[in-house]
Amino acid sequence: MGQTLTSAEARQHRRFEIISDAYAIYESDLESDAQLRLQDFQEKWQLLEPDAVCTFTKDVQLTFSFYQFDSDLHHHIRTTNHLDRLFREFRTKSDEIGAFPNETSCLTLFWLVVERDHAKHDRRSSANNS
Repeated sequence: MGQTLTSAEARQHRRFEIISDAYAIYESDLESDAQLRLQDFQEKWQLLEPDAVCTFTKDVQLTFSFYQFDSDLHHHIRTTNHLDRLFREFRTKSDEIGAFPNETSCLTLFWLVVERDHAKHDRRSSANNS
């Protein structure tokens, strides 16, 4: 908008741009498109932020493994949202209990939380198919 940014504002703006460009790589429907976006990312940021590019691209090919699965599953695999929700549910239940008398009781609660989540998913799937 024609305004001069402070140093802190410029760093924050650049950080936002880098993160946005990195996320855009994984929004590709095909792995080949993701690879092209990764190349564009490297070309754009290598000279400006070499450490960030080095950190981001280290083992980045491993993160493309979700492309081996059906495209309908990509949005579930790309993020840890499902795991985060599962562990949040477990923490909530374990906080209600307080302390577990032994490891078996802890594992039992974890199993029950997983089973409950699985049952919820089954109900949603059968409702959508009806």
